[in-house]
Amino acid sequence: MATVAVNDVRDVINITSAEISDEKIIKMIKRAEVTLELELGKEIDTDDCSEAEKEFVTVLAAVYAICYLTGGSAVGLSFSVGDQNISVLSKTPPLDVLQAELERILNGLKQPIVGSV
Repeated sequence: MATVAVNDVRDVINITSAEISDEKIIKMIKRAEVTLELELGKEIDTDDCSEAEKEFVTVLAAVYAICYLTGGSAVGLSFSVGDQNISVLSKTPPLDVLQAELERILNGLKQPIVGSV
């Protein structure tokens, strides 16, 4: 079984604890866990879940993190230091790639189980 970790979420979008605190990411993981529970109609424990459940929660929490980063300030997260321009989001994958990954994983998790009666 697998565990969703704060650093797993950060790794998806290439950020550090300087950009988003552990506390905020833990809340994002919990929101993603609840979303998956509602989608599947079953309880999910992010401390003891399947690899597919872990991946879904991790990617969805990363999407939440991107939303947090882009809406976290009225001025945005891009800034200049001397002649260098820096953006926290410059290394994040495109949202449509993450969305496609979420849909693929969720479709796999929702596959009906065929068994004999």
